[in-house]
Amino acid sequence: MARYTGPKTKIARKFGEAIFGDDKSFEKRNYPPGQHGNNRRRGKKSEYAIQLMEKQKAKYTYGVLERQFRNMFDKATRSTGITGEVLLQLCESRLDNVVYRMGVSPSRSGARQLVSHRHITVNGDVLNVPSYQVKPGDVIAVREKSKSLEAITNSLANSSATYEWMTWNNETKQGTFVSVPARVQIPENINEQFIVELYSK
Repeated sequence: MARYTGPKTKIARKFGEAIFGDDKSFEKRNYPPGQHGNNRRRGKKSEYAIQLMEKQKAKYTYGVLERQFRNMFDKATRSTGITGEVLLQLCESRLDNVVYRMGVSPSRSGARQLVSHRHITVNGDVLNVPSYQVKPGDVIAVREKSKSLEAITNSLANSSATYEWMTWNNETKQGTFVSVPARVQIPENINEQFIVELYSK
């Protein structure tokens, strides 16, 4: 199986930030993983290593595999606008990410599972493709049969984040993807310019 299913804290420690959300284990040991822990001397990273690290961080953050990510980059290159910005906007417009941002699931992997298991509808139709690109004006909702799912109700009860580019109604359990977010609105700490430089080599 290609998708990473190992310990998430290990990946977060590798990048030096909690990319998968709040993580108590990461807070305890926020240094890179490895046999020698914090004592190992780490030399200066090359330009290529920094660029590769940034690409890997983006892939792990959004839960996208290499081929999908490369395809999104190619699509961003062909689009009008700044390539790096468009790339992040494409990541943010994925259905699993939109479901996560709306608070229906506490994590992107959980959101991907909800979509795959046919709990989510887009404009009234059940969709089970996590990579589906949501368009401005699309209405995302929890399927009628799934509204009482404990995982969904718990997540919505604990969710407090709101984003300017989407709306959500807790009563009807549906929201609208109002517009594609601008780069300044995307909270992820990713330097997209490094990714563009890496792929442009």
